[in-house]
Formats: sequence, C-alpha cells, structure tokens
Amino acid sequence: MNLDTQRSRLFGMQIDPLSLDQAAHQVLDWSHEDSPAGCRFVVTPNVDHAVMFQSRADLRAAYADASLVLADGAPLIAVSRILRRGLPERVAGSDLAPRLFDLAGESHGQPLRAFLLGAGPGVAERAAKNIHDRWANVQVCGTYCPPLGFQDNQYQNNLALEAVANASPDVLLIGLGAPKQELWAHRFRSQIHARVALCIGATIDFLAGEKRRSPVWMRRSGLEWTHRLLSEPGRLAKRYAVDALLFPPLVYREWRGLC
Repeated sequence: MNLDTQRSRLFGMQIDPLSLDQAAHQVLDWSHEDSPAGCRFVVTPNVDHAVMFQSRADLRAAYADASLVLADGAPLIAVSRILRRGLPERVAGSDLAPRLFDLAGESHGQPLRAFLLGAGPGVAERAAKNIHDRWANVQVCGTYCPPLGFQDNQYQNNLALEAVANASPDVLLIGLGAPKQELWAHRFRSQIHARVALCIGATIDFLAGEKRRSPVWMRRSGLEWTHRLLSEPGRLAKRYAVDALLFPPLVYREWRGLC
C-alpha cells in the first residue's frame, strides 16, 4: 500500500484519513521494510491529545514527524464530518494492533515479530501469552516494563532501547500512556531497532485481560469514554473534566475558520 492520501488538518494536527484496514495494511507493509530515517512511529490522537497539542511544542514536534496520525476519538470523527475534513472512521490503537495481527496471519508469510514495551509488572508477559494463543503467525519476541520516570533517566532509557535492540522486532508496541509514549518514540526514533512503533496506550493491558474494553455497541456509538470513566474514575475524571471544558472552544475556533 502507498500512502497517497492528503492529510486532513484538524485542531492544528495533520491527520491521515485512513480506515482501520488501510492503516493496518500500511503498518504491515512497513513491518517488512527498513527505513533510512529510523523507526517509523504511529500516533492515535483523541480529544485529550487535541487539547494537549495546543500548548505543548514537544507534542507538536512529535506529531510532525509521525509516519501515521490516526484519529482515535469519536468526537474528532464527528467534528471532521461536520467540517467536511474527510476522516472516514475512528482508528483506535486498541483496534489497530489486533487488526495488524489478523493481517499477519492472513498473509501466510514470515511470523510478525512484536515487542511489548510498557504496562505494569507481568502484564506484558500475560499479553504475550494471549497473543501467542490467538495469533499463530505473531511472535512476541520480547517484553520490557520500565520503571516509573524512566524517560528522564538516560541509563534507564538505554536499558529499554537495548532490550528492544536485542529482540530486533518488526513492530514495537509502546504502552506508556500519552504523551509519554509519543515523546519517547519521537526522541529515540533513530535508536529504536524496530521497523515501526505503535503508540497504543492501554492496548497491552487489554491484550493481557488486565483491563476490559467497552462493549462493541458502545465503541460504535462513540461511548467508549463512558465505560473507561466508570472503570477508572480516579484516574480519568479530572482529565475528562478538563477536556470537556477546553474542547468546545477548539471546535468553535475550527468552525470560525470556515466562515
């Protein structure tokens, strides 16, 4: 697959107007190709990312260098349709990784080598077992759970990079939470020994069964955020409240830009 679609500008972000299948096919293609520019990385912005993007130059720099920017958030898709920005559907990291694994099995080629970076102690190992049980053509070649705050310690960063390099994966799944994972992938993209990295938030937890995703009907109706809030109110209530306050003015500014 060749990326020849024009990106859609939304809230200052340049977003690739791809479906889930198109994005997964692109990542699979990249997993077989070396890049002279270093590890390609994929980001999946949601409302929280859009809000942070306005005030964080480091996040804007990461997005500018990302190989794929995919809209993970029903509100972003809804706004894009109202403003005729052409985003076809939501592409969540928690859907992208499983779809990529499905395609790896359908291709009947060499096993896809994946490395899991992040999640809590033992979580990635449980995710690896579940991946092996479900996808015969995906090989989890390594996992690494870095300590809290590791991104601010060069020695700890080197340990993480060395663990990935020793495993030499095709795809690196980074589950460190936003914006840490996007900033880390951007900062070390020339040192990451993987062909492509997916910044995928809680996906490793979902694959491990550590956290449960919302029912499919909630995802399709744009209500997954409700399920996550009810599941983790202590962690998410403040974030969602801030986003609810700051996101509407961003939408209004986008609308005014059309007038």
